[in-house]
Amino acid sequence: MSIRLRQLEAFHAVGQLGSMTLAAKKLNISQPAVSRLLASYAEKIEFQLFYRRNGKLVPTQEARFLLREVSRLLDSLIHIDELTKNLTIGKAGHLKIACLPGFSTSHMPHILSQFLMDRPNVTVTLEPDGANRILEWIIGEQYDFGITDVFSDHPAVECERVPMRTVCIMAKANPLAAKKIITPEDLIDEPMIHSRRESAFYHNLEEIFLSHNVTMNTWIETRQFNTACILVAEGRGVSIVSEMDARQYESRGLIIRPFKPNIPHILMLVRNTQSVSSMIALEFLEFFSESLRPFRLNEGVVK
Repeated sequence: MSIRLRQLEAFHAVGQLGSMTLAAKKLNISQPAVSRLLASYAEKIEFQLFYRRNGKLVPTQEARFLLREVSRLLDSLIHIDELTKNLTIGKAGHLKIACLPGFSTSHMPHILSQFLMDRPNVTVTLEPDGANRILEWIIGEQYDFGITDVFSDHPAVECERVPMRTVCIMAKANPLAAKKIITPEDLIDEPMIHSRRESAFYHNLEEIFLSHNVTMNTWIETRQFNTACILVAEGRGVSIVSEMDARQYESRGLIIRPFKPNIPHILMLVRNTQSVSSMIALEFLEFFSESLRPFRLNEGVVK
């Protein structure tokens, strides 16, 4: 049996309205066209669809059962049409994002909230983990993209490197708060809270201190910048962190000062080049990248 969608639409419209004339207006076709569609449909299913009562077309008992199913079908088609449009304009879909743990509790929630504000049909999986695991997931096409700070070149992965500004942070009570710019010499006697020793950022920081003949007064080693921000805000030493993370805790009384020379913190936005990214994933990646702009280290900055 070959049933056309237009036949079902005509059957449904007449079943709802009880009139071929009204059904024709709803479907924007002629009344004879509705009549022909119903006749051809009734011929295929071989039972009566309607009978007249008081000048109105009333569904037969069999047609009533059929109308329920046709109604569900047409509703599903409308939903598919709306979903297709939403996917086309980036209003629906599913995002799978892997990121460093610090991002999942600092910058990312705010950016996700903004992105989802007018996209109620978009769902999200946000998975925080270490850099190596994030790379494994991206290579295995388990996530749309990842946000990390460590990356080894891999043929299946595309990486956008984003140099981020860093700052020196301290508590209000620290005398260094009176200075406009902080240098390694200013931190000779300050207990330092810094990133893990194996990280590229720590090595760069250590090299700058050594180049200024200053020994870093290491105190607390932590994996995440946001942990350092919390400790410093509570009066526990000083730290050099990403300005983006520092601004998240400024309301807690954190004092933020430029640190010279500049030490960029390199963020890496990675995605798999072997798979086709969804429109919603590409849109969010662009949205997220743009959110980093206020904190990017300008190219050509003199250190």
